[in-house]
Amino acid sequence: MRFLPVLRKLAQAYQSFEHYSASHLKSIGLTMTQFDIIATLGNQPPMTCKELGEKTLVTKGTLTGVLERLEGKGIIRRETNREDARSQMVSLTQDGQQLFEKVFPEHVTYLGRAFCKLTAREVEELSGSLEKLRSIF
Repeated sequence: MRFLPVLRKLAQAYQSFEHYSASHLKSIGLTMTQFDIIATLGNQPPMTCKELGEKTLVTKGTLTGVLERLEGKGIIRRETNREDARSQMVSLTQDGQQLFEKVFPEHVTYLGRAFCKLTAREVEELSGSLEKLRSIF
């Protein structure tokens, strides 16, 4: 049971990150989920909803609603997949790409203000530890 304090710290760290990140995204008019989708689609060719779900942290049930709202705002477009008419291809519109080009570097800079408090070695160690933790599950 010595892992229980680690789980608590992991959850607290994620909650702190989410609060820090979400407050900035809210100030620029986006949710974490919307940003995740826009960031994933930015500078990329169209992808299926399945691919988008796999590349983001968005569950299938949530993805549908968020895509509908982003499409309604003119940020993304969904078109029938020419290779498989049962699926749709999702991409950013021109307005969506412009939004990506504005908010992505802005948010990365914002996150960088927190991460710059760590040394390069600490970042590398954290990355290794998190990858090791992910791999055991």
